[in-house]
Amino acid sequence: MSEQRTPLPDDFHAWLTERGEDAHALVWVDAASEPTGWAETEAPRLGETGITRTGAGLTRIAVQEVTHGRMETLRRWLQLDDGTRQLAVVTTEFGGLREHTPGQLAADLLHDRDSDEARLTDMLAGWFYRRNAEAPQGLELGWIAAAAAWTCHMRALADYPPPSVLNRSLERAGEFDEATTDLVVDTALQITNLIDRLERAHRPRAELVEDWHTAQALAADVPALTALADWLLDQIALRDAPAQQLRAVLEPDLTDYLHDRGTDRSLLAAPVPALDTPRAAHLVQARETVRAYTAAAHSGREHEAQQLLDAFPIPARTLATSGPAATWRDHSGTATDAVEALAAQRAAATAEDGTDHFADPELLHAEASYLAAREGQLHLMHDALGRLAFPAPAPRALPEELAPVAAGQTQRRVIEAFGTVKRAAEALDGQIHYRLQQPAPAHRRATNGPETDLLIRALGALENTAPSAAPMDEGYIRARVRKAMGHPAASAGAPPVTPAAHDEAHAQALALAAGSPTPGVHR
Repeated sequence: MSEQRTPLPDDFHAWLTERGEDAHALVWVDAASEPTGWAETEAPRLGETGITRTGAGLTRIAVQEVTHGRMETLRRWLQLDDGTRQLAVVTTEFGGLREHTPGQLAADLLHDRDSDEARLTDMLAGWFYRRNAEAPQGLELGWIAAAAAWTCHMRALADYPPPSVLNRSLERAGEFDEATTDLVVDTALQITNLIDRLERAHRPRAELVEDWHTAQALAADVPALTALADWLLDQIALRDAPAQQLRAVLEPDLTDYLHDRGTDRSLLAAPVPALDTPRAAHLVQARETVRAYTAAAHSGREHEAQQLLDAFPIPARTLATSGPAATWRDHSGTATDAVEALAAQRAAATAEDGTDHFADPELLHAEASYLAAREGQLHLMHDALGRLAFPAPAPRALPEELAPVAAGQTQRRVIEAFGTVKRAAEALDGQIHYRLQQPAPAHRRATNGPETDLLIRALGALENTAPSAAPMDEGYIRARVRKAMGHPAASAGAPPVTPAAHDEAHAQALALAAGSPTPGVHR
C-alpha cells in the first residue's frame, strides 16, 4: 500500500520508522539552492542525492510514497524515474536515515534465493529501454543517455547492463546489433573510469582538466553529468590563481551567513536563516563567471578568458587601513568577523605545521592569490560603507572648488567595491533582509538590532548619494554653440578679425556635434 505525496512530517525519521521495519520512502529531492561552498572536497556521487548526509536539509524533499520490500520499491522507482528529477530511496537505519541506490536494491535481490530473477531482468530491461526511448536526443544518442543512467544508478549491480538485460532492451527497440551493443558498453565503461578517478586524492590540475573535457562532452547528451562537469570546473578553478582572484572580486560578503552556519548547533535556538535572495543571486553570478573563465582558459580560448579578467580588475592589497574602513569595522561586528576570518585563513595557509605537504602547489598558490585579492576587495567594501554611514566633514583647508570632488569620492568608492550603485544597494538590502528573518539565532540576538540599523543607515545614504557629475544638457550646449557662432567675441574698438581656415573647420565640427544646422554651415 502506498501513500501518495505525503506532506513532510516534523520528525521524518520517527514517521518512517512507524511504517514498519521494511518500509522504504520514495522521495523527490530538490537541488540545493545555496551554492555557498567553493572548496568541496567530495565529488558528487552519481546516482545518489546525498539527502541523508550530515548537514543535508530535509526541507528539500517531498515524499512520493512508502513501499514495503525491496522488489516493490525497485519496481516503483523504475516506473517513477523520469531522468530529470532526483528520486531517492530512504530507509531508517541505526537511529538515522540511509539512502539506497536502485543498483543496491537490484544487487540484493539478485543474491536473494527467494526473488524472481526473470522478473528482475524484465523490470531492468524495461527501464533501460525506456531511458533510451524517452531520451530527447534520439537515435544512437539515446543509448548513450541510457548507458550513462545505468552507470549512475545501477553501478552497484554492474558497471554496464548485463547481456540478459541489454539484449532484451535492444530487441524491444528493434536495434539488436553489435554496433549498438559496443556503444552502450563503451559509454558505460568510459563513465565508470571517470567515476573511479574522482576517488583519487591530490589530483593534479592537468588530470582534472582531462576529466572535465570528458564529462563536458558527455553532458551534452547526458544531463545527469552536468553537475559533475561543474564540480570539476570548480576544482580546476581552485588551482588557477587568476580564477581565484576573479572569484575574490565577484563573490559577495557572506560572513554573517557563514558564521551562523559554522556556529555550534547546540547554541542555536533556531535553525539557520535562509540566505537572502539578492546575495544568493550575486553568488550564483560569481560562480558562473568564474566557471566561464575557467572553461575558456582551459579550452584554448585564452583571448576570451583574458577579456573576463580585464573586465574585473583585481584590487591591490592595501598596506594600511583607511579611516572610513576602520570606522565601519569599529561599528560592524560582521565586518570585523570578515577581517578576522580572512586573517585566520591566511595564517592556516602559511603555517609550517598546518600545511598539507601533499597538497598541489598550484592549489596553495591559488589560495594565496585569492586571500590577497579578497583582502583588497574587503577593504574597498568597508571603505565605501564607512564613507556612506559616517560621512566626514570637508577639511577646513580644502579649496571650495575641490569640495564637490571630495564628495564624489564616496560614489566612486562604492562603484569600485560593488561595480554599480544598484548592485551595492542589492547587497545591503540582502544583508538587511537576512538579519530581519525571525527567529534570529541566539548567538547574535544582542547585536542584531544595532547591526541592522547600521546597514539601513548605509543604504539610506547610498540612495541619497548624488551623482558625481551633472548630466549633459544637450539643449544648453546647442544654445552656447549658436551664440558663439552668431556673435563672435571681439575686443572693444578692435577691427573684426577674419577667422582662419582651421577656425572655420573647428566651428563646423562644433555645429555638427551639436546636432543642429548652423547658418553658413553646409552639411
